[in-house]
Amino acid sequence: MTLHRPESLEDALALLGQGGARLLAGGTDLYPALRDGPPPPALIDLTGVPDLQGIRRDASGWRIGGAVTWRQILRAELPPLFAGLKAAAREVGSVQIQSTGTVAGNLCNASPAADGVPALLALEAEVALAGPEGPRRLPLAEFLLGPRRTALCEGEIVTALHVPDRAGTGGFGKLGARRYLVISIAMVGVVVDWQQGRIAAARVAVGACSPVAVRLGALEAALVGQRATDLRAVVAAAPLPELAPIDDVRASADYRRDAVRPLIHDTLHKTLEVSHVA
Repeated sequence: MTLHRPESLEDALALLGQGGARLLAGGTDLYPALRDGPPPPALIDLTGVPDLQGIRRDASGWRIGGAVTWRQILRAELPPLFAGLKAAAREVGSVQIQSTGTVAGNLCNASPAADGVPALLALEAEVALAGPEGPRRLPLAEFLLGPRRTALCEGEIVTALHVPDRAGTGGFGKLGARRYLVISIAMVGVVVDWQQGRIAAARVAVGACSPVAVRLGALEAALVGQRATDLRAVVAAAPLPELAPIDDVRASADYRRDAVRPLIHDTLHKTLEVSHVA
């Protein structure tokens, strides 16, 4: 196996265009997967490409480089809007995984239980791609097609995530069989804009309860104008048609349906506490 370490995005794309190579960033998903078949002839290490690094704010919002790690998310000075993403970052595996695993890699792995996805959906993140046909952007909801399936085309690299700069406070909640180092039974990412004790806008996404994490549009609409004391009743009454949980070794579908509602309520309520502190 040959290891390439390009120093520019152009060089990385040229190497990928030769065919047969696999992309390597943190490697926390790639290396375990290599046990399932013969190794690729080459790996392309993206960690030395400057265009894939850094977290910065510009006129249109926030840009998170494709090779940014979860540890870098945790250490970055970000507004309350990103509180949910930071909370999700603390739940991604162990400290060692957080230090090497990348945000873009978490998306490209496309697990229904990927901790970062609900928080990024609630942030309305877009995925920036570069490839043979040039650059393009997709909403995260369109990038994720199903379990282990994305809209990434042959020869393309995820270069960044773009998050619009909007009002609101983020939150994240996760239910697992234990506190740490566990695959989610259900998880929730939210962004809530509280104005004078009422919800002016809300974005709610749920993971591990459908083939891909999804936004709950009807619930989001029902939450507008509600006070904190109304949240439990509103969440309990919402039909949540977007969810399609399954039975697996972690939980039954019925358990997920029952458990996700209090998880949504608690995650929403925590954003009120954070917004008051902020």
